[in-house]
Amino acid sequence: MTRRLLAYFLLDTSGSMNGEPIQALNNGFNGLISMLRADPQAMDTLHLSVITYDRDVKNIVPLIDLASFHPMEITCPDSGPTHTGAALEMVSDLVQQDLVKGSLDRKGDWRPLLFIFTDGKPSDIQKYRQMIPVIKNLDFGVIVGCAAGPKADEQFLKELTDNVVKLDATDAVTLSSFFKWVSSSITMGGKTQGTGESMTLPPPPSELNIIV
Repeated sequence: MTRRLLAYFLLDTSGSMNGEPIQALNNGFNGLISMLRADPQAMDTLHLSVITYDRDVKNIVPLIDLASFHPMEITCPDSGPTHTGAALEMVSDLVQQDLVKGSLDRKGDWRPLLFIFTDGKPSDIQKYRQMIPVIKNLDFGVIVGCAAGPKADEQFLKELTDNVVKLDATDAVTLSSFFKWVSSSITMGGKTQGTGESMTLPPPPSELNIIV
């Protein structure tokens, strides 16, 4: 059995993403899939799961191998809250269900990756903070938070992970640049995990500001 690399994407689809931002998110994410398909190792090992969160949390793409992934259209409501905590709860349940752990007679999956994209802040702050230690205990290879646009509050993401990028806008060019960087991160993650080293992220393009 091939050791899989599982990547989970939590995508904010709250009302503030309506219009150009959700179109840019669709273009950027589907562009990410195209870029990853050019990487033979990703085609062999990468499996993706996509979760959207607004008032409702949906696993719109249950775990699937990269080769079988079809382009999709992400939609969002006209208005509504951002239930980031509930999204973390879902990803926790999914990882525990999806991840194949190693045993004496077989190697398990690589450490999974988690990417969280938001243009705001959690509406369910208490639930969000309850889930932070749960997520940290799942031993992700890396957790990347992306705070996009002027209303995104990166401080909440900093509570979850040290790897936070800030985007000044949610337009097509900026999100395309972000997802190109995500593609490089996943490719690098697959290679570094294979050597047993801890995962390091590639340097970001100029549109991305790493929050330290």
